Amino acid sequence: MASRSPRATWLVFLALGFAWGSSYLFIKIGVETLTPFTLVAGRLAIGTAVLALAMRVTRQHLPRSRDAYLHLLVVALLGVVIPFSLITWGEQSIDSALAAILNGTVPLFAIVLAALVLADEPMTVNRVAGLLLGFVGVVALVGPNLRSGFAAGLAGEIALIVAAVAYAAAGVYARWKVRDVSPLASAQLEIGYSFVITLVLAFALETPLAIHIQASSVLAVAWLGLVGSGLAFMAFFWLLNRWGATRTSMVAYLIPVVGILLGVLVRHESVTFLTLAGTAMVIGGVALANSRYGHRRLFGRTAVPSGDPASGGD
Repeated sequence: MASRSPRATWLVFLALGFAWGSSYLFIKIGVETLTPFTLVAGRLAIGTAVLALAMRVTRQHLPRSRDAYLHLLVVALLGVVIPFSLITWGEQSIDSALAAILNGTVPLFAIVLAALVLADEPMTVNRVAGLLLGFVGVVALVGPNLRSGFAAGLAGEIALIVAAVAYAAAGVYARWKVRDVSPLASAQLEIGYSFVITLVLAFALETPLAIHIQASSVLAVAWLGLVGSGLAFMAFFWLLNRWGATRTSMVAYLIPVVGILLGVLVRHESVTFLTLAGTAMVIGGVALANSRYGHRRLFGRTAVPSGDPASGGD
């Protein structure tokens, strides 16, 4: 459904791109003084509170179905706990700009997983071409560390790529299994579940109460919790209701650009020609995979009649 105020909708879209793109900068700032699970738990505590307030203001309710709670727990693990933790850990050894770029591969992994699981998301000519271009871009980005062996930088890059796979799996799983739950209620449960899990991990594996809190730590956690995990989710679902999933997904193009700009301007991170070329290929691959052309089906899961018990539906 089109918005009655296109300018306002575009402003929300740009704000969402900035909110998610800036998260990598503040993660980098946060891991200078905080351990990974402690940082993630802190931001999720604030995000949970923001979303709970939004639920109360909009008078929405949590789902009553037990299956919904189980499926959203899986989505929380795949879409929040695993990627947030891996990204935060990975940014201890790689620049925030590179982290934002590598996480921009999420739509490419989603294309592969969706073709294996969802009957209405087959692999097509344009998607294969986009995948090839995007993954050549990934090789260009991680190539320097591949040549130098399994250094800390390469480990961090691999962590970011695995996080992108987890994000993609969460999106596909949610579309496959989560039904009849409002977007805001889904976000509330995902963030809430993830907060509890990461808080337990922080106390089990780290010493959060012994950490010396600094101003930069407070700033990073506050920004990531309020903006990256709270307001950004509400902006995302607001856009979904007005633009739909396809158009809203264009935010994936903004995130690497914002990440690069902030990394260079704030932290003076270096950006090489190879980094720019790899970024262009990743963004170009996502754009090509989502283009209007080349939709000839190559392969994918065959649709099963709804009455068939093998359909996998709930």
